[in-house]
Amino acid sequence: MNRSCRSTLYVLLLFAVSAVLTISPAPAVAADQLRLVGSGASFPFPLYSSWFKTYSKAHDGVLVDYQAKGSGAGIKDFINKTVDFAASDAAMTDEQMAQVKEGVQLLPMTAGTIVLAYNLPGNPKGLKLSREVYPKIFNAEIKKWNDPLIAKDNPGIKLPDMDITVVRRADSSGTTFVFTKHLSAISETWAKGPGFGTTVKWAESDKIVASPKNDGVTATIKQTPGAIGYIEYGYANMAKVNMAALQNRAGKFIVPDEKSGMEALAKAKMPADLRVWLPDPDGAGSYPIATYTWMMFYKKYDDPNKVKVIHDLVEYCLSEGQKISSKMGYIPLPENVVAEVRKAAKNIQ
Repeated sequence: MNRSCRSTLYVLLLFAVSAVLTISPAPAVAADQLRLVGSGASFPFPLYSSWFKTYSKAHDGVLVDYQAKGSGAGIKDFINKTVDFAASDAAMTDEQMAQVKEGVQLLPMTAGTIVLAYNLPGNPKGLKLSREVYPKIFNAEIKKWNDPLIAKDNPGIKLPDMDITVVRRADSSGTTFVFTKHLSAISETWAKGPGFGTTVKWAESDKIVASPKNDGVTATIKQTPGAIGYIEYGYANMAKVNMAALQNRAGKFIVPDEKSGMEALAKAKMPADLRVWLPDPDGAGSYPIATYTWMMFYKKYDDPNKVKVIHDLVEYCLSEGQKISSKMGYIPLPENVVAEVRKAAKNIQ
């Protein structure tokens, strides 16, 4: 089978798996089975899916059903009370939480890095992108891979005379929020232009294409020569796409991995409301785009049995669940954050 066919089959398979996991009918539930329904962020979906599947298998009377719709859709479902919990890489705002009369408890449950994955002829590894360059790429100001600003930091890579195709999220996305908040922090032009949010007004260009969710962006990058896009590290690692080293605040080019992500997190102090951002972290070894991601629960539920299961599920995620985070491409929560989350979970009644 030639490379083109393999790539096409990969893309079709990735989209098929995504469709099954996110829009297929919910599993049948026994009459005496307690079902928790959640929706939201695709960024932590591989990890959450593993957690919830393992937890459900270990508890015969419980089914945890989570659909990766994107952070914006998850928050909407949560406000509309069509789910028991939601997840988002963009923590709910005060205005959003004010719409929930039962109250909202935000719990950071894992963390990760957002990488710039790329697809270039010859599959060259080790691409470096400076703080000057990658905001301009995503704003359609740098249009060719052999642009002198890219070439300056990559003397060992033969960069093609090829158009750059930027792949962005099509849906309301916490990953977009984190990425554009970072771009706004390092680029005045970006801050005054697209700005940041779960959706932004991208530059008008036929070389900026949109795909849904992290897996959709990953698949589009994989099948499009000359493409670059922003995705969660675990997706890039699983799909075996190349990831650029990005220049951090200290001027160092840093590759995304657990060590550089943990160093970035170490620079952020967790506030009382558990909402913290790292738009441009300090530290010579810090990877520049790292984030916590949150689960959202109501502070008051009508069913005491559901509350009991939620407390047990949160504890599982904070203990056993953290042990598999690294191998799935996520950053385990620091011990002090775990302690704060445990304390905050008691507000769920």
